[in-house]
Amino acid sequence: MLSFLIVYLMLLATESPTFNNMLKKKIGYNEAYSLKTPEDSKKLYKKWAKTYDKEFAVNSNYLSPKKICIYFNKYSRKTDTPILDVGAGTGLVGEFLYKKGNKKIIGIDISSEMLNEAKLKGCYSELIEADITKKIPLKNDSIGAIVSAGTFTHGHVGADAFDELLRITKPGGLFVLSINSKVFIKGGFKKKFLKIKNKISCPIFKEFNAHGKNKKFNEIKIFASIFRKN
Repeated sequence: MLSFLIVYLMLLATESPTFNNMLKKKIGYNEAYSLKTPEDSKKLYKKWAKTYDKEFAVNSNYLSPKKICIYFNKYSRKTDTPILDVGAGTGLVGEFLYKKGNKKIIGIDISSEMLNEAKLKGCYSELIEADITKKIPLKNDSIGAIVSAGTFTHGHVGADAFDELLRITKPGGLFVLSINSKVFIKGGFKKKFLKIKNKISCPIFKEFNAHGKNKKFNEIKIFASIFRKN
């Protein structure tokens, strides 16, 4: 979810000085521009966790979590369990999945504060604090499906994380991932899909707007990337 924050702030900063000042007070505007490391992300989300849903998700009409859940429910099978929500944050994806009858959902995120908020939603069977750009603390072939909204994007998690996600996923396991369209090529995702083509089914890509009915964010396009591990 990190890059949507950055794009969100950049767009608003050029159009609304008043709102710009408000953001500086609420969420650390300058920090959002300078995020470079996992530690930077942890510091920002520590400050923002308790108000993230309202200040960002609701106010910007953030659609990605719901869209990813819709695609998961469309393409999933009963065997696609447990589900790992990558970059779970405050549990927006998990909440939608749970309401649709998916009960065995594991959330993983780098921010303990965001995971504390996710825990309050009561939709996860397990929550893991971990950096997915490193070795993920899960066994080989142990996960039935991978979902993610807002994690594969600007300055956050890159395409190399796919290798670890494939390692922990069962053969035949479903992937439903949001990838910001602006980083699909320059962030190495196109190259990675070509590199792992023999390890996965032919991907299906569905483009959608990250935000609904919000003129400030119409430029933010997402590819829902849907495939299975061979």
